[in-house]
Amino acid sequence: MNNYLEQSLADFLDSVASGEPTPGGGAVAAVAVALAAGLSGMAARLSVGHLADAEELVERAEGLRQRVAPLAQEDASAYVRFLAAYRSQDNGDPESRRERIQTALSGADVPLAIAETGAEVAELAALLAREGNPNLRGDALAAALLAKAGTRAAAELVEINTTAGEIANGRAGRAGELTARAVEAVEVVS
Repeated sequence: MNNYLEQSLADFLDSVASGEPTPGGGAVAAVAVALAAGLSGMAARLSVGHLADAEELVERAEGLRQRVAPLAQEDASAYVRFLAAYRSQDNGDPESRRERIQTALSGADVPLAIAETGAEVAELAALLAREGNPNLRGDALAAALLAKAGTRAAAELVEINTTAGEIANGRAGRAGELTARAVEAVEVVS
């Protein structure tokens, strides 16, 4: 599996559109949130004369981008593990196969991490849209909307994974809370 962060944008887009199962929704959600964090960083850098804490916001945006970007690859790896478990034979022990699938689906931690970062980026971008350089309001708003979409997509994947794996561990509820945070952040500025 190619490292998505080392691919050109054109190659990544071709990979997404291919008939292969990865990169899929989780990887794309991570990239969307990373792009939103990058836009937020740009808006913060160009808001130095408008916000006293602009430099801190730049660092925060960069930290969020660095945190979420590798999750695109991690999500794809987790999905490959799930597919291997799902396609495995039960060899007369269906419970063992079900446990392998459940273990693989516990990879819901990756989309949950994407959703957590996405909610933070949406809030940061909304702050920049409200209080940052007014000439960058559109960019900050685009970042907030993109982060909201990435958060929601990742949260839905958490719900799908926990439901499919019959995993009751609070992840789905947490994912819903993160989506609500992102939606609220965007509603304030749109």
